[in-house]
Amino acid sequence: MSASGSQSTPDFTITHETEPSETLLAGFSSFGLAGLTAADYIVDRLGLEERGHLSAEGLPTVTPFENGRPRHHTRLFSRDDLDVTVLVGELFVPVGVGRTFADAVLDWTESNGVREIAILSGVPIPHGPEEHRTFYVATDDYREKRLAEGSVPAMGRGFLDGTNAALIERGIDSPLGVCTFVTPVHAQVPDVQASIRLVETVEEIYEIDIDAGPLEAFAAEVEQYYAELAERMQERDDELPEDRMYM
Repeated sequence: MSASGSQSTPDFTITHETEPSETLLAGFSSFGLAGLTAADYIVDRLGLEERGHLSAEGLPTVTPFENGRPRHHTRLFSRDDLDVTVLVGELFVPVGVGRTFADAVLDWTESNGVREIAILSGVPIPHGPEEHRTFYVATDDYREKRLAEGSVPAMGRGFLDGTNAALIERGIDSPLGVCTFVTPVHAQVPDVQASIRLVETVEEIYEIDIDAGPLEAFAAEVEQYYAELAERMQERDDELPEDRMYM
């Protein structure tokens, strides 16, 4: 089954082999690659299988490969005995087309019974050691369902933009629960400690046994790949949102 974005350029299409889970976790190619690293690690640690992918037309793209075998840049993973689908997005999506990208994802989630989306993300803001933790920006229904115990603090105030903003905006006025889990990141790529915080947050909120301990070794294995991906992002840094989006 598939769902397409709007007719404007660029155009995104999602293809999925089986019905997805009610919960979608997403990590995109953005600041510090913390969310992407965390999502990639969760897939690896939980032994999830690729069940679908997203393709893009009219946007500079990448085709990752490993050991000579190419793969889709944006992939969906799940397994039959776990009610979580993970989106691993290695394609850099400029802020200006974030809504188009998000609309394709949201049309697909609406058509396939996805009830909530949690986005894992880093944010490059000045911070002290006491702020080395995960914060949330979430719709009321997600907060009441997942965050009632208060173990994850709210992000104070500021602005979301691009894909994250569009996903949250749809959640405000619909039954879809949406949350962006954000954590401060440093310049190095990947920011392993930030990724560990995001993995530990997923483990706590969704009560999934993941064990973030081996993540440093996992990140070291793919360090060169992430560095090259970060270089591609840096080439388009004029399209990245500014640091003051959170306060």
